[in-house]
Amino acid sequence: MTAATTTRLPGRRTAPHSGRLRGEALDERVHEILRATDLRRPLWALGLALAGLAVLFAAQVVRPEAIWVRWSLFGLLGLGLAGAVLLWRRLRDRLLRPLVRLEHSLTQVCQGEPGASDTLTETGVLQGIAQDIRSLNEELTDLYDDMDNRVARQTRRLAQKTASLKILYDVAAGIHQAESVEALLLRFLRVLKEMINARAATVRLVLPDGTRRLIGSIGLNDDLVRESDMTPVDLCLCGNVLAPGDILCDNDARYCSRIYGRRMFASSEVEVVTVPLEHRDERLGVYTLFVDRPGLQGREDILELLFTVGHHLGVAIAKQRSDAEAHRLSIVEERNALAHELHDSLAQTLASLRFQCRMLDDSLAGCPIPAEARNDLARIRNGLDEAHTELRELLASFRAPLDRRGLVPALAKLTQRLGRETGTHVLFQNDSRPFELSATEELQLLRIAQEALANIRKHAQAHTVRVLLTRESGGRHVLLIEDDGVGFSPPDAQSPPGERIGLSILEERARRIGAELRIESEPGEGTRVEVVFDVGRRSGRQTQSREAERCAYS
Repeated sequence: MTAATTTRLPGRRTAPHSGRLRGEALDERVHEILRATDLRRPLWALGLALAGLAVLFAAQVVRPEAIWVRWSLFGLLGLGLAGAVLLWRRLRDRLLRPLVRLEHSLTQVCQGEPGASDTLTETGVLQGIAQDIRSLNEELTDLYDDMDNRVARQTRRLAQKTASLKILYDVAAGIHQAESVEALLLRFLRVLKEMINARAATVRLVLPDGTRRLIGSIGLNDDLVRESDMTPVDLCLCGNVLAPGDILCDNDARYCSRIYGRRMFASSEVEVVTVPLEHRDERLGVYTLFVDRPGLQGREDILELLFTVGHHLGVAIAKQRSDAEAHRLSIVEERNALAHELHDSLAQTLASLRFQCRMLDDSLAGCPIPAEARNDLARIRNGLDEAHTELRELLASFRAPLDRRGLVPALAKLTQRLGRETGTHVLFQNDSRPFELSATEELQLLRIAQEALANIRKHAQAHTVRVLLTRESGGRHVLLIEDDGVGFSPPDAQSPPGERIGLSILEERARRIGAELRIESEPGEGTRVEVVFDVGRRSGRQTQSREAERCAYS
């Protein structure tokens, strides 16, 4: 059998093994207290004085005339009195006062007051008990502190959980709100930055061609933001992290510094946290947060919250794109329906008139009719042919859906078709970075280009046509269509209304999307049509988006 062992706490005396003190141990402890309080001498003096007094009283009774007995009696009385006084002082100073201090300290310990052991001084013979009380008080203080720390941790955890639930609720509610995805991402960019106390933060959307478009940033240099507006996904840590779909806490920001050729933060100061925005394993965007070290290592609750927020925002992005695609398809269906109506009504009527005109021409071929009437008939036939051709082109443009890849491929198709059908040298040049437009904006810009190219086909007699899509230094985009044809004199206020209807249509289309239309032309100097639009300015256009959508097929 092995003996049981007890752990002795620091400063605590080991208790006796027996539950009760035996008589010998009790007597020994009493003697220790007497020796420690130095009460033996006063007790001996008091005892001797009492014994002497008893003897002297007896002698006084036997020999009352003895004077020495009387003086001895007085001396023993004085000795007894001195012993009693000394005994009282020793009891008061070395036993009673320490007992009062112990009582006061025990009361403080029971009430949980701080500094209860500070009064345990000059306890004399009760020093051991005072040490035990001091140790118990320290243990209780540690327990109180530990309990307070646990309560504080649980309170912080509950506060974090409450904040996390509020953020998730806002994200879930934002998915079904009418605000744009850009506004939603910008709103939560600030929320996430403040939540983890980051130095700076950025948010980007991944476009269909794989590049990332900067939506917004907080705490970064403006020049750096402009340079990183469009960065290929494969060249950036923020893009590489999208592949596994996990939140990545990088050791430093040196990777970004190598890309942009400048130091963003000291590598020893910050940690880069990237949060992917994904939906069904599709890369849709990324948050980049620059956090002071030690960062979020080990903060599983925060990392889980960031991952959940990224997933919900990925759902919001996917929903917005799905709604935009559904809206685009609805516009295409409306245009196809209108094209069918025109084909079944006006196109058939024009075809019938052309056929009747040819029959009339054949019937009058052998008849002597005035030359003026024959010329009028030829003009009618040519007018019908031209109207039929224009209607067919209009139907073709109505029924040709907008390229799903965006505005640039659609413009390339238009220029290729014009060059193939007319033999004109048509040059298409795209000098802009990839950007994202709504279906309405793409459609209106494409119709402006179609109208301008149709005018070149009909009237310009041009040898060279150039279509240029570029980006200005201020971030605005420009669609330029110019030719080296015969040009024209721009109509003024006194010109007939029919001469301004084409320009009015172009101006109306540009106004629907908040763009600026510029037309420059002189006779013999060609024509220059310039459309200036801003990709980043959404608010002004969104107020007119519904009206523009209703008119998109016109």
